[in-house]
Amino acid sequence: MKGHRVEALCFVMGKTKISSGERDTNGATTDQTKLAKSLIDPVDKTVDRDLNLVRELGLKLVYAMNTHVHADHVTGTGLIKSKFPGAKSVISRASGSKADVLIEPGDRISIGDLFLEVRATPGHTSGCVTYVTGDEPDQPYPRMAFTGDTLLIRGCGRTDFQGGSSKQLYESVHSQIFTLPKDTLIYPAHDYKGFSVSTVGEEMAYNPRLTKDLEEFKKIMENLNLAYPKMMDIAVPANLVCGLQDPAC
Repeated sequence: MKGHRVEALCFVMGKTKISSGERDTNGATTDQTKLAKSLIDPVDKTVDRDLNLVRELGLKLVYAMNTHVHADHVTGTGLIKSKFPGAKSVISRASGSKADVLIEPGDRISIGDLFLEVRATPGHTSGCVTYVTGDEPDQPYPRMAFTGDTLLIRGCGRTDFQGGSSKQLYESVHSQIFTLPKDTLIYPAHDYKGFSVSTVGEEMAYNPRLTKDLEEFKKIMENLNLAYPKMMDIAVPANLVCGLQDPAC
């Protein structure tokens, strides 16, 4: 799926897509009769746009969820809660962040008649999780995996900060994501080449990093020589409290 250059993606389960400048948001209802909805990895600068879509479709926003503590942008979770009373923030307990709901691997997050399974996928950071739709007959098909920065389209997140580990990331992807059905849709938190969705099968076949063996993958990651994230010193402290300087989150 090609579009504008995508720096940060915010997902809601399903098929509606909106674009603005260099940021795309994939929004969804999966079923217009099921009004519960969740935003995944929202960005502070696009909160108003995203909530306008929620209101336009007449949906009830239940959760604002993060896959991890982001270092390159400020999360929109706190702003969403201030503008949409009743919405709850969600993040993994292992992230060290504050939230209304601190999730653990194996938890199921109910969103109306749908649910997301929590899978621990550390490596980019020590607290990364992937949210995966269920495989029951009443759940969406094909399945969907919201991978954050763990698995990107033809790439993966860096592993040189926030407790990252190239070995952990490799093992997370191969044990928790590549074991899903090959037609499972992959929705990452970032893309820089204009794509917003892939599949497990595509990444298993064509990902230039994660198709390698572990030792070669570790060498690739060790030699990326990436710059220090410009937003990190602002984003990480803010994202530990939902993007707002509010200890209650």
